[in-house]
Amino acid sequence: MSDTRDPARPDAAASAFATLQVQAGYTPGTAQNTAVPPIYQSNAYEFPSLAHARDVFALRTLGNVYSRTSNPTQLVLEERIARLEGGRSAVAVASGQAASAGAVLALASQGHHVVAARQLYGGTVDLLADSLADLGIDVTFVDQDDLDGWRAAARPETRAFFAESITNPLATVLDVRAVADIAHEAGVPLVIDNTVATPFLLRPGDHGADLVVHSVTKYLGGHGTALGGVVVDMGRFDFGADPQRWPQFTHPSPRFGDQVLWERFGPTGQALTVYLRSKYVHDFGPTLSAWSAFQLLQGIETLDLRMRRHSDTALEVARFLAQRPEVARVHHPGLEGSPWHAAAQRYLPRGTSAVFAFDLVATEDPAADDARLERVIDALRVVRLAANIGDARSMVSHPASMTHGHMSAQQLAQAGISPTTIRLSIGLEDPADLIADLAHALDAA
Repeated sequence: MSDTRDPARPDAAASAFATLQVQAGYTPGTAQNTAVPPIYQSNAYEFPSLAHARDVFALRTLGNVYSRTSNPTQLVLEERIARLEGGRSAVAVASGQAASAGAVLALASQGHHVVAARQLYGGTVDLLADSLADLGIDVTFVDQDDLDGWRAAARPETRAFFAESITNPLATVLDVRAVADIAHEAGVPLVIDNTVATPFLLRPGDHGADLVVHSVTKYLGGHGTALGGVVVDMGRFDFGADPQRWPQFTHPSPRFGDQVLWERFGPTGQALTVYLRSKYVHDFGPTLSAWSAFQLLQGIETLDLRMRRHSDTALEVARFLAQRPEVARVHHPGLEGSPWHAAAQRYLPRGTSAVFAFDLVATEDPAADDARLERVIDALRVVRLAANIGDARSMVSHPASMTHGHMSAQQLAQAGISPTTIRLSIGLEDPADLIADLAHALDAA
């Protein structure tokens, strides 16, 4: 074994027991030749000098400071996802919800406005319509397919458009290019939640999106064992074109030592991510642990293999459900009769969504419909009842009373979710077993 002792440090043999038990055997900064990204399980990082520490804290140079804001294992995760999405920089956080919140807060503050799709995941609707409203950020929800609605909703105080590439739970497919063009006409970036698609099926930045967020918890991680989120900046939106609209990037700030982030980090596509990390991640602390970052990296290594299996099996299941008399409608863009089939062919050539929904045939008796719904879901044995998607396991949920349960009846109807809508997230099991399980459950109806 090579001698890694630091000659600049006191001789360990001359140190007292208490000093040895804390410091012996390790020299900070010593490189190792591990083939797999290691887990850097450390809260803090040693600086070689006070001058270097001052430069890092003042953002005159970038480096590890404290694991509340970043960790070397996390940095590998950020770089990997940024590269997969075709972006220039990224910030990983503790959950997908934290990523969505961080992306919006980096762009909008009190008195500002966001235009968002009605078809968003229920937790994102809660975030935008409730929590961010408490912070003085107004939100207008529009039908994602109503291009004139997007255009009409923009105001001078608008700071972002927000939508999902493939929606949860109905798997509607956004015309990313068209909405991006409208956002840019309004002078604002388009933020896309790409959780359901993943960069394997769709890279929104290739079609004009400016920021991409993920719940890395889902398909990117893939195993249902770690939470995480990420914000990826494509690095193309020109915040310097309208400096008065984006003072957080184009004006000096005491927090950043009177540096102008756009001048310092704009050319490298890092201005927004440095701002997000140094302000909101630093202040609010939505920290991703090194262990979680490591687990999520392991999942990403098999992303393409898993997404092909997820997508192929989901389409097979959707076609089966479309033939069942108990099913009124299957919401899957891979089916030829779907209103989003053409969009799926354009944007999703590698495969369509493995998260989708179907509606049971409804009657005029809501109580009877609800009892039937419970019989179907409770009869499932292979498909698990769980509030998650993108897992190796197939899962079922009832959006109207679970993931979208905080939405009003009007909001649910506008999003296309009925009381008899059932969401599926198709996993990696054998397709025949999943179809047999669903057939058994529908027979119980």
